[in-house]
Amino acid sequence: MTSYAAAGVDIDAGERAVELMKSKVARSRRPEVVDDASGFAGLFDASALLSYKRPLLTTSTDGVGTKVMLAQALGKHDTIGIDLVGMVVDDLVVCGAEPLFMTDYIACGKVVPERIAEIVGGVAEGCRMAGCALIGGETAEHPGAMGADEYDLAGAATGVVEAEKMLGQDRVREGDVVLALASSGVHSNGYSLVRHIIKIAGLSLEAEFAELDRSLGEELLEPTRIYSLDCLELARSVDVHAYAHITGGGLEGNLSRSLPPTLDALLDRSSWTPPAVFEVLAGHGKVAQADMDRTFNLGVGMAAIVPADAVDRSLALLKERDLPAWVLGEVVPGTGQARYR
Repeated sequence: MTSYAAAGVDIDAGERAVELMKSKVARSRRPEVVDDASGFAGLFDASALLSYKRPLLTTSTDGVGTKVMLAQALGKHDTIGIDLVGMVVDDLVVCGAEPLFMTDYIACGKVVPERIAEIVGGVAEGCRMAGCALIGGETAEHPGAMGADEYDLAGAATGVVEAEKMLGQDRVREGDVVLALASSGVHSNGYSLVRHIIKIAGLSLEAEFAELDRSLGEELLEPTRIYSLDCLELARSVDVHAYAHITGGGLEGNLSRSLPPTLDALLDRSSWTPPAVFEVLAGHGKVAQADMDRTFNLGVGMAAIVPADAVDRSLALLKERDLPAWVLGEVVPGTGQARYR
């Protein structure tokens, strides 16, 4: 006789993982979450949206790419879930939407309850930081398709924005100012290039560099900064016209998506110094500046476009929230492109 366990799937381990993660998930709870004893689906009380005139529901889904391979190599699994939340909810907030709830999906070669609980604990912590609820998820064991220590994760979130307050390129005007909101590091894009650099340069994740105050691995695992609450507060306080989440494609590629076809964003490269980790990667990998620009955020994780008379108030508010920000450039006549001077 054979069994599911003999095939490599441990149902008991999955149930143990669920028990371990329950208290962590509870920390992300919002008042609108409705309990469902069956656990087959997450419930959210939509009557909370009755105060809106015309609520637009928004949705986004993403993963963290090959950054998970570094987490696995270092045996550190408690922050990769924060990365997942950042990649998802900070796409939602670009249009001014408040993230409401999120679900996650983890595929792994073998369910190790403690490891799964660490991963989901990171997702829950990210949701708490973003102000949204983690209301459901799935962990799937894929023996044979993945190694025992391998896993991948993805997630999706739903948000809401009042139609008349939706941000975007139609609000952007000539003379507006582009503000840079600092990243926490590499975030979760470009890790295929990161791993390639590590391989060809023969670097160790435990290596220490004079430019960094911790090991290379620790630097690269720094979780993605979550901007949603900061961006929502800024939009409530000043007349924000648009945001751009700086992910794969870099500043020029992502900021261009938030510009109308008749305007450009002229950026000043001298307005900031990218974090040292990018210097380390570029130097050891002999990566051209153009490739660095197109692959990484280079220290700018989010950009905000505001009227010139709102710059001082915006920077003061972000400083109060301990989010480094600065004037990155200006909006000028053009063809819908973000470009450096």
